[in-house]
Amino acid sequence: MNPLRIGTRDSQLAVWQATLVQGLLKDAGVSSELVHMKSEGDVDTVTPLYALGVTGVFTKTLDAALLNNRIDIAVHSMKDVPTQLAQGIQQAAVLKRASHKDIFVFKHSADFLADFSSEATIATGSIRRIAQWLNRYPAHKVENLRGNVNTRLRKVQENDWNGAIFAAAGLERIQLRPEKSVDLDWMLPAPAQGAIMVVCREDDDLAFEACQSFNDEATALCTKIERDFLRALMGGCSTPISALAVKNGNIVRLDGNVCAPDGTDLVTVAMERELENSANMGEEAAQLLLKDPRTQRIIQTVRNGKQ
Repeated sequence: MNPLRIGTRDSQLAVWQATLVQGLLKDAGVSSELVHMKSEGDVDTVTPLYALGVTGVFTKTLDAALLNNRIDIAVHSMKDVPTQLAQGIQQAAVLKRASHKDIFVFKHSADFLADFSSEATIATGSIRRIAQWLNRYPAHKVENLRGNVNTRLRKVQENDWNGAIFAAAGLERIQLRPEKSVDLDWMLPAPAQGAIMVVCREDDDLAFEACQSFNDEATALCTKIERDFLRALMGGCSTPISALAVKNGNIVRLDGNVCAPDGTDLVTVAMERELENSANMGEEAAQLLLKDPRTQRIIQTVRNGKQ
């Protein structure tokens, strides 16, 4: 069997994730090699993600390479993957989840976070983070922040901001989390945040089977529930939708929300199910939210482009 060709974006974090998968394949007795590529989301590091107007901005280059048989598997940060995979591509594995949390990296002090009426300037390129932040801190100003994690960390120091929001998993995986950072336990994450997905072609049984040894069933279930919630709400990069499912013994709990882009309204849902009845939780929770007129108002606002 020829070495499996692992497609990856060429950022430090993406290469770290692909190298992790390469090690797991080696443990399973499968040889592999990395194939580096640059995605549209990496090339354009200025335009806010929600303004790029597409889902899959970080994944479609690798999808095309898969379908054109230039690579055999692709490794993605799962929160970047569209809820509907490209035709001809299947999920091969979901790795055990790292931290799902968002963190705040600050320049001087984070004391101002205790005062919800404080004035400050923070940075993020995520519409979800902007919405939840402004809901909690309505007097704060938010600046756009794009680029890989190294670039974004540098920009925090170069600009006159109080700090910026990052995913904990990304910084912790490549050992770049600064001491000047705090967990945002109140902020609900993006669906599948902290998880890594491996995909392959639907007709490639060898690649699929090679990945089964490191597929984590609990993470796969929880991220499926979160992504079902996102899909049922018709959410993409431009809709502030958050979700977290957690399996604790035989119980699965889902917390989700939809937030107005300017933070003025936040609609939440919480649900618990026994494990054997948890498969459709994401869809059920989304339907509950869709019955709330505030949810319909938020979705319509986003559709109308009133960011």
